[in-house]
This record gives sequence, C-alpha cells and structure tokens, in this order.
Amino acid sequence: MEARLVAVNRSWPLALVSLAAIGCAATIEPDAAPVDVSLADQSSREDAPALDSPLAEDALDTDAAIDAVDPRDGAMDARSDARSDARSDARIDARSDARSDASNDVRTDARADTTVVRDGGTCAPEMVLVAGRVCVDRWEASLVQVFPDGATADWSPYENPGPRRMRAVSRGGVAPQAYITGQESERACVEAGKRLCRRDEWLAACQGPSRRTYPYGSTFVRGSCNVGRTPHPLVSFYGRSDSSIFTFANMNNPGINQQPNSLARTGQFDRCVSEDGLFDMYGNLHEWLAEPDGTFKGGFYADTDTNGPGCLYTTTAHGFTYRDYSTGFRCCADPR
Repeated sequence: MEARLVAVNRSWPLALVSLAAIGCAATIEPDAAPVDVSLADQSSREDAPALDSPLAEDALDTDAAIDAVDPRDGAMDARSDARSDARSDARIDARSDARSDASNDVRTDARADTTVVRDGGTCAPEMVLVAGRVCVDRWEASLVQVFPDGATADWSPYENPGPRRMRAVSRGGVAPQAYITGQESERACVEAGKRLCRRDEWLAACQGPSRRTYPYGSTFVRGSCNVGRTPHPLVSFYGRSDSSIFTFANMNNPGINQQPNSLARTGQFDRCVSEDGLFDMYGNLHEWLAEPDGTFKGGFYADTDTNGPGCLYTTTAHGFTYRDYSTGFRCCADPR
C-alpha cells in the first residue's frame, strides 16, 4: 500500500476519528464459532467512537485516514541503536499447562534442552501442538539480536529492529516485541527455525478444540485479557487529541508502549489463555500472519472488537511493511 496521507473532507469529529485508527478493514472468519459478545463491551458501529473510548486506533479508521505510511517513503524512523547489555544465556524456556476450567492453572517447566511430546509429533518446549498438526508459540514473540560471531543479546521490545539479524523467542514474563513489520517478523521466525502462522493455524490455536469466540470461552469477560485501554494511547502520550499526532513517526515512538496500563508482559493476564495453553492471542498486540498482502489478528490492548470479536478480529488494511506500536507476532512450526 502506497504511503500517503489521505485528505479528509469531513467534519472535525469524523476526521479525528479516521486519523486515530491504523487502517482496519475487517474480515470475519466464515467458519468460526457463534459470536457471543457481552453488552459490557459492545459499541455502536454506525457512530464514530470517541478517541477516549475502548475502541482505540483501529476503530477510528472509518473511511479516510492515515493510509499506512510506509517507512520507505522517507518517514521518520523511531528506531534507536541501543541494545540491551543483558545476554540471552538465561532464557526462560517455560512450558505452561493451561487448563480449560475456571482456574486456568499454569505450570512451568524450565528444561530448556528438551522437546514436548504431543500426540501427532513433537514441538519445542516453548510451543504447543495445536489440532495435532502445527506447533504454535505459547507466548507472543520477543527478539534477540544475532551478531556475526554467533553471540546474542536481548533486543528492546520498544524499538524497531530494521534490517538487523534477529531471532524470535517465545518466553513468559517479558514485554513482547512491537513496532515490527510483517517482513521483519517473518525473518525473525525463520531465524528461529520457525515461520509465521497461517490464518487457519492461528484461528485454531486461539479458538481451541471447542471453537470458542474468545480464548477463554464463548462470552466476553472483562479483565481476562489486556483489552479496552482508555484513553487512546497516543492521546495520553502526546497530551492532545488533534489530528497532527497521528503520524508514522509519532505512532512509532518507543514511549507509547511504556505508558502505564499499556503493553503487558507475556502471560501477565493469566486468564487470557486458550484451551491448549496459549497466552494473549486476544489483545495485548496485533499478530502478523503469513500473508504477504498484510494481515494481522487478535486486536491489541486498546482495540479488540472493531474488526470482529475475540479470535475473529482480523485487520487487512495494511501492507506487510507496515508497523507501529500495536503490531507484534508469534511463530508457528511443523511438528518434528
């Protein structure tokens, strides 16, 4: 999608509403479970939501908006060259056994050099075998930078990695990687011996064998996942709500996701778990899919219902090179 600002010939409320989104065409999965959304989280789809509503940036892209400014068009890149001094020699390769009952108890196994044996194949310890056919990362991905000598270092989840050599890792209790494009996500998965998930694989992982609307059940339960943050994160970060704040550079400011009640650590919302034991597939960060035209699913911490509820949330409005503070990913792999 060509990067440009689309002119807004509308009244101020609609113009601002449009500019706050990140372009969000909805695709509802045709074979998904029946939708059961609680009244506590429903909103009018016919009236443009206010910027301080739970429908954050994707909700605000109605007809005209910032049309996915591409970094190749000279937009200001918010990356820094800082990298963490912490080495990844103490990685947490935790396995969580999430139960489908109300307690959702989580057990961890810190054995890093084993594989998890499941019916139909084996998966790496940080992954879960879904539907007997695909291994899916238990947590949203974070990154380690790989240096020419093979050494690695944790990468800041608040900085875009750019062309650097990165490896995707999936671990609990860390801030997942945001500010990342689909292409960069794909390369990081390949570096880890994995790949981005296909749409059907991601949906099966989120819905589980019971084909739930939400990872934890068929009815929305407020507070179970990291969703519904208000006010809009850009408005709270920049302290104003005029249209000038919704630019590519502003939406890639590392400080946005470091605000209180914004991006959560992986597994922090321990009730936001699927039947198979995967965390944060609803809310926290959008997750890129293996679709070169650009698709991400699941919503993020300020908007999780504009383009479908729960696991059905699907955004197709951005190219594979798009990124902002809301975009993240997780990896899939074939069972061994």
